[in-house]
Amino acid sequence: MAKLFRPVIYVNGILLLIMALLLAIVAGWGAANGDTETLSFAISAAGVLGAGLILATTFRAPGFNLVARQLYLLTGSAWVTLALAGAVPMTFSTCSLADAFFESMSGITTTGSTVLTGLDRLPRTILLWRSILQWLGGLGVVGMAVSILPFLQVGGMRLFHTESSDWSDKSMPRIQTLARMIGITYLGLTLACASGYWLTGMTPFDALNHAMTTVSTGGYATSDQSMARFDLPVLWVAIVFMVLGSLPFTSIIAIVRRPRLVFAPNQQIVGLLVLLLVAMMLLTLHLALRKHGTPFADFTHATFNLVSVVSTTGYASDDYTQWSEFSVVIFFIAMFIGGCSGSSSGGMKIFRFQLGYLFLRNQIQRLIHPNGVFVTQYNHYPVPEDIVISAVAFCFLFFASVAAVSLLLGLMGLDLITAISAASTSLTNVGPGFGEIIGPAGNFATLPVGAKWLLAFAMLLGRLELLTIMVLFTPMFWRG
Repeated sequence: MAKLFRPVIYVNGILLLIMALLLAIVAGWGAANGDTETLSFAISAAGVLGAGLILATTFRAPGFNLVARQLYLLTGSAWVTLALAGAVPMTFSTCSLADAFFESMSGITTTGSTVLTGLDRLPRTILLWRSILQWLGGLGVVGMAVSILPFLQVGGMRLFHTESSDWSDKSMPRIQTLARMIGITYLGLTLACASGYWLTGMTPFDALNHAMTTVSTGGYATSDQSMARFDLPVLWVAIVFMVLGSLPFTSIIAIVRRPRLVFAPNQQIVGLLVLLLVAMMLLTLHLALRKHGTPFADFTHATFNLVSVVSTTGYASDDYTQWSEFSVVIFFIAMFIGGCSGSSSGGMKIFRFQLGYLFLRNQIQRLIHPNGVFVTQYNHYPVPEDIVISAVAFCFLFFASVAAVSLLLGLMGLDLITAISAASTSLTNVGPGFGEIIGPAGNFATLPVGAKWLLAFAMLLGRLELLTIMVLFTPMFWRG
C-alpha cells in the first residue's frame, strides 16, 4: 500500500510548492499595491510551502511510472489538495472554512459558483487569487482531458486517445511536448483575451482577471454585476474567447502550428457551433418578438449568455431567468451540454450527445433491418462498442448523481428549483443556477453549511468526469 501512495503524495507535495509560489506572487503584488490582505497571503504562502516541503522530501520518489490505480488516486487527490491550499488565504478574511473551501473548489474546478458578496469592495488580492485559481484549474483540466482521462477510459474518453495519452516510458517525451504546447497556447489565448478586454474599455486589472476566467471558462468576475457593467464590445470579446475555450486545445494547437485554409471537419466542433447558432437564433428571435431591447443588443445578450452557459463559463450580462419561461428552458437544457472534450469547459460534453444519437440511430436501423450490419462512425473512424457503452454508463451515472444530490439538498431544506439547479450547475461546472437564491442575480452564500460541502464535492465529481472519483469508493479498487 505504501508503494501505491508514495508517488501520489510526492506529486501532491510538488503541487503545494507550486501553490506556495503563486501565493507568494499575490502577496508580493499586494505589498506593492498596499493591499490589506497582503499579510494573509504571505502567511498562507509560508504555511503551504512548509506542507509542500514536508510531503515532497518525505515521500520523494524520483523516476517513478504511474499505473492506472495511482492515476485515479492522483487525479482525485490533486484537485482536493489544490482546493485546500487555495482556501487558506480566504480563511484569514471573513470566510468560514466551508465558504473558503467552497469558493476555492469552485475556482479550481472552473465552476464559478460563489459565496462572496460585495465583490466591488473586496481586497484586490482576493479577487486576483480567485482568478488565478480558475486559470490554473482550466490549464489542469485541459491537460487531464488530453492525457489522463483517455488513458483511464472514463466515460467514452478513449475515443480521443492519442500517443500522448500513453503513460509508458517511451511516450513521456510526447507528453512533455504536448504539455508545453498546451501551456504556450493557453498563455497566448489569455494574453490575447486580456488585450481585447483592455482595448474595449476594461481597466488593466479587470482585463487580466477576466481574461484568466474567460479562457479557463470559469466565470469569476470582479463585480457583483458580473459582465453587466461592461459595454457590448466587451461582451463580444468574451464570446470569442469563451468559444475558443470550449474547443479542443489539440485542434487549436494544430491550427496554430499548420495554418491552412481548408480543415478536416471535426464532428465535435461542428456540433457545438451548429448548436450555438440554432439556439442563438431562437433566443434572439424570441427577445425581438417580446421587444426586449434594440435588435443588436438583443442579439448580443442572447449570444453572450447562451455561450456563457454552454461553455460553462457562467458569466451573466443580464438576469436571463427573467426573460421568459421559454428562455429559462433553453438555458436549463444548455447547462447540461457543455463544450468539446479536450477543452477547459465542463458539462456532459457535446460528443456524448452525438454518440447517443448515433447509437439510437443504429438501434432504429436494427429494428427495421434485424440482419443488417451497422457501424457507428465518429470523425470518419469506427467507434468500438465499449466506447458507446462507456458513454451511456457515464450519462446514467450523471443523471443519477443529479437526482441524489438534489434529494440531499431537499433534505437540507432547499426548494425544488434551487435543489435541482444547484445540483445540476455543480455537476456541470456552470456556476449560476436558477431561482431567486442562486440564479444569475444571486449567489450561494445563504445555503446551509452542509449544502456547501455537498456542492463542493459535486463540483469535484463533475470536473473529474464522475467515474474517476466514484471508482475510489469501490472495495475492488482498494483490493487491487
